[in-house]
Amino acid sequence: MDIQILLLTVLAAITVGALGYGLFYNSIANDKKADGRMKALQVDKKTKAVVQTKKMDEKQRRKEREDTLKNVDAQRAGGKKAANPNLAAKMVQAGMTISMKKFYLFSVLFGIFIFFAALVFSGLPFYVCIGIGFVAGFGAPRWLVTFKRARRFRKFILIFPNAIDIIVRGIKSGLPLNDCLRIIANDSEEPVRSEFKKLVEASQMGITIPDACERLYQSVPTPETNFFAIVIAIQSSAGGNLSEALGNLSKVLRERRKMADKIQAFSTEAKTSATIIGSLPFVVAGLISFTTPGYLNPLFETQTGNKILIGSAIAMSFGIFIMKKMINFKF
Repeated sequence: MDIQILLLTVLAAITVGALGYGLFYNSIANDKKADGRMKALQVDKKTKAVVQTKKMDEKQRRKEREDTLKNVDAQRAGGKKAANPNLAAKMVQAGMTISMKKFYLFSVLFGIFIFFAALVFSGLPFYVCIGIGFVAGFGAPRWLVTFKRARRFRKFILIFPNAIDIIVRGIKSGLPLNDCLRIIANDSEEPVRSEFKKLVEASQMGITIPDACERLYQSVPTPETNFFAIVIAIQSSAGGNLSEALGNLSKVLRERRKMADKIQAFSTEAKTSATIIGSLPFVVAGLISFTTPGYLNPLFETQTGNKILIGSAIAMSFGIFIMKKMINFKF
């Protein structure tokens, strides 16, 4: 009797529970769906927040890259000015310490000396000697400055990849960039040592490393220093692995050097031919004057001969200019 009552009680409880579940099933399901939607919304909010943060970071990085590229464009514009400087800037880039007053005094004295030498020893007309003295005083010293400047740049480019390798090894060993630059300023060869010494002194005065590297490009306006300044500027603003970037730059500079040497080897024959063609009139005139003295005097003593000489000089200058443009390759 007790067992039957217990069974009936259990069945009654199950029946009541089933009826209650059937009556409240929709509300329970709706609550579960609502909870699921709330969780999904929370996840979406977190995902949107993460995505928005990533978008903001990407926008910030893009803005930094755009600012860096603007600085690079301004740097290139300044580099064009540095590549075509005035005489005083050329003298600084050539590593000359002479003042402008001494340079002009030397130019005038040299021109006067060449004028009197041509007037006394050549027997040329007075106005021709004046022209020779003017060309010597005005052109020869400036040509010397340009020659020393180009030679200094070539030597700098030859040593510069080794200096970059020093920076790469120093950064990989844990040294800061300033210490690596200081090592180059103390132990490298000239002219890299003096230029990096200026860079270190500028950084010690409070100038940032990218601005100091831009000054390096202004002092030595070559593509190599331009690449170096751009790498430092981008790394300082956008971050990245500086040692890897400079290592790649060192490889690029060495490959450029190899390409320049190949071009120099390939163009040697053309340069030799141009030199022979350009010097042939002077050699022939010298041989004629040696074998038959006085044969060419009408060219220097008559107006017709002077006009022929002037026309020949203009034609030869034009031809030499064209040949120089044909055999000088820029890359």
